Amino acid sequence: MASTTPIDSPPAPPVARKRAGSSSGRVGDKVFLGLSRGSGILLLVIMASIAVFLTYRASLAISENDGNFFTTFDWNPAGAPPVFGIAVLLFGTVVSSIIAMAIAVPVAVGIALFISHYAPRKLAAPLAYVVDLLAAVPSIVYGIWGALVLVPYLEGLNLWLDQFFGWTYIFEKTEVGVARSLFTVGILLAIMILPIVTSVSREVFLQVPKMNEEAALALGATRWEVIRLSVLPFGRSGVISASMLGLGRALGETMAVATVLSPSFVISGHLLNPGGGTFAQNIAAKFDEANEFGRDALIASGLVLFVLTLLVNGAARMIIARRKEYSGANA
Repeated sequence: MASTTPIDSPPAPPVARKRAGSSSGRVGDKVFLGLSRGSGILLLVIMASIAVFLTYRASLAISENDGNFFTTFDWNPAGAPPVFGIAVLLFGTVVSSIIAMAIAVPVAVGIALFISHYAPRKLAAPLAYVVDLLAAVPSIVYGIWGALVLVPYLEGLNLWLDQFFGWTYIFEKTEVGVARSLFTVGILLAIMILPIVTSVSREVFLQVPKMNEEAALALGATRWEVIRLSVLPFGRSGVISASMLGLGRALGETMAVATVLSPSFVISGHLLNPGGGTFAQNIAAKFDEANEFGRDALIASGLVLFVLTLLVNGAARMIIARRKEYSGANA
């Protein structure tokens, strides 16, 4: 018989390490899960506490208000009887934010497209850094710049708009005064939210699949056709969500608006006329001099702003969640 070569048996598996390592790993996972879950619950508790506090203090003021809280143009919580309303504040907040969005979003999308698809690599990185750096400028600095530089230089623009577009009623200037108007506030807010919208839009445009762009170029599409047919449709949801995040900041901006705006409790469709008001500006201007009831009235207006901001950010989150690429569902 032929001798058979003994087949070496496979080496025995190494002795399993002590389960202390895996045990400590599982403990670490549990600790991390607990911390993460606790952080989320803590955030919800803080938000709920703020909502309860605002609602309670607002109810104390609204119950004693002699006017309609939503339609009254006056703000006199120290009167006898107290009369105050948010009609002017709501109008000013919404109008100034719309102006800011109308100016900032197209410019931000253009800058984001230039950085992501047109600028050379050596220029794109420094330009993106400069744009992002604008977000770090404090609000009071924007306000001082707006009061000392923007307001005087907008006088000429206001006169030009009144001369050529005064027939639209919106750009008709019927009162003499410096450019401390909702239109000026909207321009200043547009500058402030520009880096937010630009940064998010740029990151969205950079996530466009290169295969889509290369396929369009292979078919003979121009650079603009590639952007129009591939980049913009893909990034539409991201641009909308970025715009709404910028809108959230515009709604709650305080010091810059308080520095630039000449407040008055009058609603006027002439956006170039001085006057108007916003929620944040009114709270900042009147909080120190208000009595206890007056502060409750200001808190009531803050509750409305709180709800507006939650709605805007919630809508932005819903839009982001429609695209798994942005929502983190694939992570």
